[in-house]
Amino acid sequence: MSLRVLGCSGAIAAGSHTTAFLLDSDTLIDAGTGVGTLTLDALTVIDHVLLSHSHLDHVLGIPLLADAVMRRRHAAGRGPLQVHALPETLDALRQHLFNGVIWPDFTRLPSAEAPAITLHAFAVGDQLRLGQRVIEVLPARHTVPACGFAVRHRGDARWWVYSGDTGPNPALWQRLREKRLSALVIETAFSDDEAELAGLAQHHCPRTLLAELAQFTQADCPIWLTHLKPGELDAVMAGLREPPQPLAPLVGGQVFQLD
Repeated sequence: MSLRVLGCSGAIAAGSHTTAFLLDSDTLIDAGTGVGTLTLDALTVIDHVLLSHSHLDHVLGIPLLADAVMRRRHAAGRGPLQVHALPETLDALRQHLFNGVIWPDFTRLPSAEAPAITLHAFAVGDQLRLGQRVIEVLPARHTVPACGFAVRHRGDARWWVYSGDTGPNPALWQRLREKRLSALVIETAFSDDEAELAGLAQHHCPRTLLAELAQFTQADCPIWLTHLKPGELDAVMAGLREPPQPLAPLVGGQVFQLD
C-alpha cells in the first residue's frame, strides 16, 4: 500500500499545489490543486475522496475531477465518484459548490438516478474500510468542522497520520497516544511572526506546534510538515530549530510505503 503526496502547500505558486494525497491508485485524501498533477487515466480510476474539511484549497479538485472523468467512468462501468466527509462538509459542498451557480450539481448529473458523484457522511471516531485499508477519522480543531485521518493496512499495526488543518488540539494527542505510528503529517501554516493570525485561523505556527509535540512520545516516528505557504519555508523552519524530535517539510511527489 502506498501513499503519494500530490500537493502539500497552503497556497499556490509555480511548483506548489494545495493538499491532496493519493492512497494506492483509487483514493484521494483531500482534493486540492495537487489532483491536477495526475494524468487523465490516473484520474479515471479514483473511486473515493476523503475530505478533511470544506475549505477551497482542500475541495476544489472535486468538481474539476468529476467533469474530467464522468464520461470515461461511465463507459468503463466504474460507477459514481464517492465523496466521504463530515456531514457539515457535505452540506457545504451542496450549498456552495454543487449548486448550479459555482458549478453544475454533479450529485444529480447526468441524472439523479445515475449521478457522477455520491456523498457519504462519516463522524469523528469512525473507521472506514476500503479494501484492505483501514482509515480512522481523527479530531481536528479548525474554523469549520474538520478532521484528520489515520491510515493503515489491515495487516499492519502502525498508522500513517494526517492532522488535517488544525490548531492546538488535545483530543488528537489523546487518540494518538493509543496508536503506534509509522509517520505523522501535521500542518504548520504560519511562521511565528504571524502567530496572532494563526490563532484566529486555527492553524499552527512553530510556537504552537512545538507545544503540541511536547505531548508526543513516539521518538521513532518521523514528523512531516504540511500546509506551509510558498515562500515561508525558511521562516517556519527557523522557528523549529529545537524540536523534540527530527522533522522535515513534505514535498510534492513524496511516497510513503504503508505495508
